[in-house]
Amino acid sequence: MSHHPIAEYALLSDCHGSALVHRAGSIDWLCMPRFDSPAVFCRLLDEEGGHWSIRPVGEFEVERRYLDGTLVLETTFTTPDGELVLLDALALAPNEEAHGHDLGADAPHCLIRQVRCTRGEVDVEIEFQPRPEYGLIASLTRQVDGGVLARGGASAWMLSCDVDEDVEQSVVRSELCMREGDCRRFALQYASILDARPEAWPPARIGEQFETTCEAWRHWQEMHQSYEGPWRDLVWHSGRILQALSYYPTGAIIAAATTSLPETVGGERNWDYRYTWVRDASFTLDALWVAACPDEAEKFIDFLANAAFTKIERGHDMQIMYGIAGEHDLSERELGHLAGWRGSRPVRVGNGAWNQRQIDVYGELLAAVHRLREHLGEVDELTKRFLVQVADAASRCWKQADQGIWEVRGEPRHYLYSKLMCWVAMDRAIALSDWLEASHRVDAWDKAREEIRRAILDEGWNEQVGAFTQSFGDDALDASSLVIPLVDFLPADDERVLATVDAIEEHLTDEHGLVYRYLRDDGLRGEEGSFLLCTFWLAHARALAGQTEHARAIFERAASYANDLGLLAEEVDSETGELLGNFPQAFSHIGLVNAAWAIQQAEA
Repeated sequence: MSHHPIAEYALLSDCHGSALVHRAGSIDWLCMPRFDSPAVFCRLLDEEGGHWSIRPVGEFEVERRYLDGTLVLETTFTTPDGELVLLDALALAPNEEAHGHDLGADAPHCLIRQVRCTRGEVDVEIEFQPRPEYGLIASLTRQVDGGVLARGGASAWMLSCDVDEDVEQSVVRSELCMREGDCRRFALQYASILDARPEAWPPARIGEQFETTCEAWRHWQEMHQSYEGPWRDLVWHSGRILQALSYYPTGAIIAAATTSLPETVGGERNWDYRYTWVRDASFTLDALWVAACPDEAEKFIDFLANAAFTKIERGHDMQIMYGIAGEHDLSERELGHLAGWRGSRPVRVGNGAWNQRQIDVYGELLAAVHRLREHLGEVDELTKRFLVQVADAASRCWKQADQGIWEVRGEPRHYLYSKLMCWVAMDRAIALSDWLEASHRVDAWDKAREEIRRAILDEGWNEQVGAFTQSFGDDALDASSLVIPLVDFLPADDERVLATVDAIEEHLTDEHGLVYRYLRDDGLRGEEGSFLLCTFWLAHARALAGQTEHARAIFERAASYANDLGLLAEEVDSETGELLGNFPQAFSHIGLVNAAWAIQQAEA
């Protein structure tokens, strides 16, 4: 199972934790009650990592979809003798009283499944094999009233079911013959070992929970999604995915739902993305401005102010990423007992980039605040002080070298993109100065803005290459230069911008027309795939330049790599066209949303 294509998986979320479901009906990844909790099923990364499968016996064909407006997955199995429909969801609580807001509030931390025979007769096999702590522990399982209790390590899991089970020490198996009209329901509840044992849910309650979960997603869509431009369904769906990657209790937004799905098959570029990067989360809020009403913006800004204010006020760099409850120390370690997806090792948890210097984060945060100003309303004095400190930090550190947006694990450099984002920080802070009650800082910010602008134009432009390059004094191209017109540093029809866009499209694209981040040695073994966010940036830049037909072609090329459920990973293997990297990836869906909106604006 750990060799299956990444595209064969579907995402489930309750805005607390997540699961990935293989198209053959197996839950191969489950982190609950938090996105960054140790997985109880991780067959995604190792054959022995634990799973929960419900599937027909023998041969079958599969079709699947999300029920309209939801992340409730419907998988239809067709066999020679009948048809079986499987529903999967992470349960949500009702939110009608909140008028569609607060998706994720009071989520019961429960994975629900329902299987129904809709035609003929189908033999069904069920296998439940919990392996807490990333497959390290074989749970002890025993039958109890209404189901099976599995215990191991720091967690307990109650499997509610109404079928006869064969319960072994650490695995539960069952086979049943289902005829047209038969229905079976299951629920898997999480509890800490310190909590009381969960009570089994009767089938009727599980059925009601499916209805509640569908209604919660649809109420959210009704209240939040109004985009009516090109590719509306893709944009709306990407909005749901970005919402699904948000952690309701704090407003933190994760970069992706998984760890260690590789950028190169069999390589070492395997990272844990289940944390909140200031950059990624700011981009997400910016995209939700298009794809959904970002009423979580205030919660995220409060979260970040609480997490980062003390260090930044003392003159330290703002940390680039945090745990989803505000944790600072995200020290990286390797899980040596896991083989990795297609042998891609090491499998990592934690992320060593947490203590890197990346000075672009100030601009991305202030750009999101500027875009979302009307949604934020009046913020408290602490938050205002924090945002002023963010601007001052960018003004103070823009001349320093850093690791850059791509988190290169080598010597710091003067990356053009980092300087560009410091310019954005100054520009947006000046625009926000009255709201921040910081008019007295405008002269200093304006001076810094002009200094940064001159440095980028003088040192970032390479006359011999005929383009803006990756870092000052460099001759290597970098796709992040596509952002120059996206943030209004220069107009999209400026000769230098057009030359840079042309150079990137000519020299940084693969044979399929997808864009690489860069093509230079970065100190890691192996080569990575093309980067979907960068490809959407290319479409965005072409749209801003009025080249809408070209922009549409690039957009549709990138969007075509979404799987059958509209989900995108981080990268695409340039040889095979397979999705690579953690999944689903917020960056890719952000790029899709913003490029679609830019094309709509250009055509309008």
